[in-house]
Amino acid sequence: MTIGQNIRRFREEAGVSLSELAERAGVSKGYVSALENEDAEIKKMRPSGQSVYKLAEALGVTVGDLLGEQTHAAELLDIPDSLREFAEQEGLPESDVIMLFRIEFRGAQPKTAKDWSFLYEAIKRSAS
Repeated sequence: MTIGQNIRRFREEAGVSLSELAERAGVSKGYVSALENEDAEIKKMRPSGQSVYKLAEALGVTVGDLLGEQTHAAELLDIPDSLREFAEQEGLPESDVIMLFRIEFRGAQPKTAKDWSFLYEAIKRSAS
């Protein structure tokens, strides 16, 4: 996949509009659109490392994810069975599974799919 395809995929998985992503990353909506649609002018210029980093950060993914270097990062992590179960039940995007996996409180993580669901809902509510 190209960087533009990856940006679109992660943006859609996160349920973020073009405008919202542009605002979070500090770039123009037209620039994000041009990247996603692989505009010929953008292809010639190639996006800067700083822009790619800002977009990755705004999407909650790595630069490697956007560049297509780690298309299935969750497969490389030791995701707990309870989190996998919750993620499958809810159809979570990989970026959300990784975000949840990284959360610990006093060195511990939720133990059941129900606990992961509670945590995920709390995060969603606090971010909206």
